[in-house]
Amino acid sequence: MDKLRLEILTPNGEIFNDDVVSVTLPGEEGEFGVLPQHASLTTLLEAGVIDIEKDDKSVESILINWGVVQVDEAKVIVLVEGAVAIRGDNESDIATALEDAKKLINDIADSNPAIASVSARIESAAKRLLY
Repeated sequence: MDKLRLEILTPNGEIFNDDVVSVTLPGEEGEFGVLPQHASLTTLLEAGVIDIEKDDKSVESILINWGVVQVDEAKVIVLVEGAVAIRGDNESDIATALEDAKKLINDIADSNPAIASVSARIESAAKRLLY
């Protein structure tokens, strides 16, 4: 199975760096998916959720406030101002991630009308982890 390298970087450091099957990004003109061998592009990202499909078909979600992405045939590099990974090994880790995500959403709530959609996606991602 073809894979692509995904790197997600914030001013505080790397939040994700691994090979993935696909990634869905919150583009300026709507969500778009990237698979291996995707045509090269560079575009802005809006507040939303990055969904990452891994080898085992699990999906990891990362909330971002805004950024830019560069895509080529084998690699996706995402540079974002703020990001929170919705992941954890136990309920406490997931609860902490959700609190961090809510704080990030509140920080951008005044500037983005799609916050309700993002909030719903975060809750859905958390439920996938718990059940």
